[in-house]
Amino acid sequence: MFPSVFRSRLLLVLLLLAYGVLVWVLPHLSRVAGTSDTQLAVHFLDVGQGDAILIETPEGNHVLVDGGPNTAVLTHLREHVPFWDRELEVVVGTHPDLDHVAGLVDVLASYQVATIITTEATGASPAAKAWVAAVPEEGAAVHQARAGQVYALGASTTLTILSPSYDPTRLNSNAGSIVALLEYGEVQFLLTGDAPQGVEEYLVATYGGMLEAEVLKLGHHGSDTSSGSSFLAAVKPQFAVVSAGVANRYNHPDPDVLARVAAHTDAQIVSTQHGTVSFVSDGQTVWLTK
Repeated sequence: MFPSVFRSRLLLVLLLLAYGVLVWVLPHLSRVAGTSDTQLAVHFLDVGQGDAILIETPEGNHVLVDGGPNTAVLTHLREHVPFWDRELEVVVGTHPDLDHVAGLVDVLASYQVATIITTEATGASPAAKAWVAAVPEEGAAVHQARAGQVYALGASTTLTILSPSYDPTRLNSNAGSIVALLEYGEVQFLLTGDAPQGVEEYLVATYGGMLEAEVLKLGHHGSDTSSGSSFLAAVKPQFAVVSAGVANRYNHPDPDVLARVAAHTDAQIVSTQHGTVSFVSDGQTVWLTK
């Protein structure tokens, strides 16, 4: 038999361990489920001047679209992905610009990725070259994006590629950006990378009213090269997201873009310049959580 003092100390240790589980593990479990096992969570991460979008499906799958310009994305992943889960189901590199793929190189080094969706577009930066080199080393299933591809992310969550429609090797990297439509039930998120207005016009001509989406990520961080009037009118978003850094040297978002959003939509404009922008959807409606 253990002495009573020892038993008391052992009980105290067990109680402290149980308390640690409650305050650490359970909050992570609720984040994995997006507050409910019937809800989708989409986080436009505050990674400075760049794009990084984390999708959490109701089944607990994690999909990362772009990784921003540096390792900041890893901090955000630790906030949303439980510490014991070292796998991402899908990673998408929309195009090989530093502010989209530099962080993804670190993600591949830190997580096991099952599927990578990328393009043949090339970039001259060291980050772009590091991304191209890291992809085949990951051991993931690698897909070159093409319009019409549909990826099942869960029982009722899909990611449909709208662009590029052909090998974008000879295109400017922005023009070769992956444009994808995320759908959960009746709710849609249109994710545009840095696609310029020429690509937007192609999308309007090709898809028309199918582009309607509750949430639109404004192309190229709110640059005037993107978010043309006809495109905004076709998408009709409830929310328009700017993914840009505070006081960035490009002056994103461009005032003309904000004026076009106001003129052609009723969208609420939200920006990662004020922190991560998070949405939750039950498949019928979508709302901001922060």
